[in-house]
Amino acid sequence: MTKTFSAAAASFLFSRKWLTLVLLLPALAMAAEINLSGESRVRYLPDSARLQFTITAEHPDASQASAQVRETMARWRDGIADVRDQLVDYSDAAVNLYQRQLPVRSANEKRETVAVASQTISFEVHNLELINPLLDEAQALGIQYHLGPQQFFHSREAELQRQALAGAIADARSRCEFAAGELGMKCGKVKTLNIQDGYRPGPVMMAEARMGAADTVSEVGPRELTASVSATFELR
Repeated sequence: MTKTFSAAAASFLFSRKWLTLVLLLPALAMAAEINLSGESRVRYLPDSARLQFTITAEHPDASQASAQVRETMARWRDGIADVRDQLVDYSDAAVNLYQRQLPVRSANEKRETVAVASQTISFEVHNLELINPLLDEAQALGIQYHLGPQQFFHSREAELQRQALAGAIADARSRCEFAAGELGMKCGKVKTLNIQDGYRPGPVMMAEARMGAADTVSEVGPRELTASVSATFELR
């Protein structure tokens, strides 16, 4: 009788231990976690620009329109000869030729057609001091161009992006360490990390390029790269 009772008691105690362990397993599996965001901004001054110019000529005779464009292109090439080796990814594609109809002033007027020849020039400059002499040359030859803030960039932008991302990750961890300290815990390893919206370049203050009275660049302002992340940390 005693042996039977002892065996039953041992079996009961063994079952309770397993039951306790089973009940603890979900708690052990679900360690404390915290999800936080981090953000970082890197301010910089652009040191490069992408430029595009267009030579255009119109004439009733297509060959004359093309000849005018070729003549202007030859003068342009002569004018930039001293700095040509500093123009990165330079391209001046072949002449593009098409026709357009001139507007009429009255219904009885005959609609005329002219030939339009154009040639596009594009390149990058990694020395912003070259911009104004190039704009002066284009203006002297009647070459069309547009220069806006979006055309300015930094030649080491990829490095700046990594710097902003590193700052965003460090910001997220710093917030985790603060929150964990307030809870009497410690910030553990990262479980998940998501980069939100990539990198968002944007102007600081006013426009990056201010045009002077002679349509030349007088000032290039600062920009910012913003990186943000969302991270899940373990708390222990």
